[in-house]
Amino acid sequence: MPSLPPLPPVDNTDAVVAWVAEHLGSLTLEGPDAVRPGGHRGGQTAADTALAGLDVAGYARSRSTVLPKSRRGASRLSPYITHGLLDLPTMWDAVADAPAADRRRYRDELLWQEYARHVYARLGPAMREPLRREPPHSDVDPDWDEQMACIDWVQTSLETDGWLVNQTRMWFASHWTVRHGRDWRAGEDHFYRHLLDGSRAANRLGWQWTVGAGTGKPYGFSRWQVEKRAPELCRGCALRDACPIQGWPDATPGPDVEHAPVRVGHAAGAPGPGPDSPVVEGTPEAVWLTPESLGDADPALVAQPDLPVVYVFDEPKLRELRLSGKRLVFLAECLADLASRRDVEVRLGDVGEELAGRPLAATFAPVPWFTNRAAHLDLAVVHPWQWLERPTSQRLTSYSAWRKGVHR
Repeated sequence: MPSLPPLPPVDNTDAVVAWVAEHLGSLTLEGPDAVRPGGHRGGQTAADTALAGLDVAGYARSRSTVLPKSRRGASRLSPYITHGLLDLPTMWDAVADAPAADRRRYRDELLWQEYARHVYARLGPAMREPLRREPPHSDVDPDWDEQMACIDWVQTSLETDGWLVNQTRMWFASHWTVRHGRDWRAGEDHFYRHLLDGSRAANRLGWQWTVGAGTGKPYGFSRWQVEKRAPELCRGCALRDACPIQGWPDATPGPDVEHAPVRVGHAAGAPGPGPDSPVVEGTPEAVWLTPESLGDADPALVAQPDLPVVYVFDEPKLRELRLSGKRLVFLAECLADLASRRDVEVRLGDVGEELAGRPLAATFAPVPWFTNRAAHLDLAVVHPWQWLERPTSQRLTSYSAWRKGVHR
């Protein structure tokens, strides 16, 4: 298949949306006529601007605030982190001068992201199974009340902006599984289709933690969280005098999982941590970029500054996932921004077929998709992933157990 037409300038959002609708719209969840941008602009320029405005003073106190938006402490940088526009070591250093309590709390969130990547690198597809315990089995009517202002607001924000405060992700996951007994994997898939920071590592670990599959302690979502974090939702809710989540959800945690994946070693199909130094097998002719590493600091980009860049929208995978169009708009903006500085070729099709016969340089990504596709390519140079803490044999049975072995 020939390469796609050049991307429009990144500052022309309407043109980028039209490009995605024309060339990728049939692969999206909504279809070509409904492709829209999300609440973040993609690209290194946007990421650098957001980073320059980062101020985590007060973060420890306000990170979980939902509404009003003016009082939120969340940094909103997660889409840029997920796609490698801002890596975790950079974020760690960026808050070095912040107030001690806020710096410590923010860095703890960075380490949680790193822990999720460590678990995914070790387990891969097995992370889709309960890590420690079966999820809870709800004893209540599983009907979903569409009149709840809080859940409706979360759903609307997810589908419109593609980004949620972590607090509201927990609300939704708990409501979905702990209270209503729905399969957490279906909920996780729903999040992944819409979130601009959609990461199987962080998304799956977050859902497992919230529903109790990763800890045995389900997070109970009830009215008091909304009144504390977003009181205006309760005040304007049609059910404020008959709230269906007035009390704690009545759900019994499931039993321990026999041979729980988190307690075993490297699982089949897991990508592992990748090389700790560049692996050179030949001379590359182009740099292959992946969705996990689209930033200017991508090691392969930095090491080969004069080579053209190629990105393949993986048609079979996109057809399977049916991502929201806003996710593809964000990716297209990342590539359009890079194209203002590098020669960027964008293709659509099967990755192995589109890149067949081309010696490539690439940066390892600790996700099964990378190892599966890389096996069919001529990778002349593979650069290491930029870990915050390179995986070793740390215990992964819990975040706290893992944290004890981290040197930072």
